[in-house]
Amino acid sequence: MIMLAASAKAHKNLHKLGFYAQHTVHRLIPSTFLQRQRLNLLRSLKQLSKEEQQQLLLRVNYCNQLENNVELPKEAISLSSFKREKSGTYYLDLLSVLRYFPPELRFCHRFGDVTTVPDAPTLVKSRPINDHNQNSVLLKLNRVRHYYTVKDPHRYDDKLDLVVWRGSCHQEHRRQFIRDFYDHPLCNVGDIHKNAQGQPWHSQFMSVLEQLKYKFVLSIEGKDVATNLKWIMASNSLCFIRLPRFETWFMEGTLLPDYHYVQLKDDYSDLEEKVTYYLENPAAAKKIIGNANRYFAQFMNADKERLMGLLVMQKYFERTHQLLP
Repeated sequence: MIMLAASAKAHKNLHKLGFYAQHTVHRLIPSTFLQRQRLNLLRSLKQLSKEEQQQLLLRVNYCNQLENNVELPKEAISLSSFKREKSGTYYLDLLSVLRYFPPELRFCHRFGDVTTVPDAPTLVKSRPINDHNQNSVLLKLNRVRHYYTVKDPHRYDDKLDLVVWRGSCHQEHRRQFIRDFYDHPLCNVGDIHKNAQGQPWHSQFMSVLEQLKYKFVLSIEGKDVATNLKWIMASNSLCFIRLPRFETWFMEGTLLPDYHYVQLKDDYSDLEEKVTYYLENPAAAKKIIGNANRYFAQFMNADKERLMGLLVMQKYFERTHQLLP
């Protein structure tokens, strides 16, 4: 167990090292070169197939839903005055996109777990899923945490017939779930936070690789989105989740219940019923897993992800009267 934990930690540290190394190399490239390159990269959209263009533009318009031209408030800052903040990974991810644009262009941004819609068009990692979130413009921020995956070494048929979840229960809905299911015979779930020590539902940390031994992995939103949703959907395990309330660059609001994941009731009262059903119907489980894998794959093409980011920002600057369409 100790060896497995050490291996998992080393794998994650290697992932972080690659993230920072990539940004270090990118910052060595002169901004003037990146600004010239932007036009070529935007033109590369035409080199994609019609289907790929359509899919990419659908994503762009989903992440950036600004329809009308708007004025930015005076508090908006320019790239030339954009300084590193406490949220270093957010800063690096945003900077890597902004450096393709002229430094005098202005923008609003909000880092962290954003659960409300700003009054002005703002670059964010997350937003509530509703019909009035146009001012929340999604970018792929804090990707070192949210897009960490592990290659699943297990076939679905070889996995344990249980639901697994590990996390810190800061929110009441998480605490309620743990109190209700910590001792359920179909579950291996627990609160790893130190404040839960001494409680029967307190458990030790479990790595992603360890959780992938289970057929069913639960995804529970925290303050905003559930971080583990991406690696579950990239795996050979079946994702169980309530209807998402928040979304990120991963476009959680477009996920289809019982097609990309198994939808649970808000109080998880149907968890046992759903587990039993998919244990008895492995073909149905594998079909959903296949759909989830294909959905996740679209976020793993580095060239298209870079183009996506540029198109989202291009539209942002156009809608705020700073660039011509």
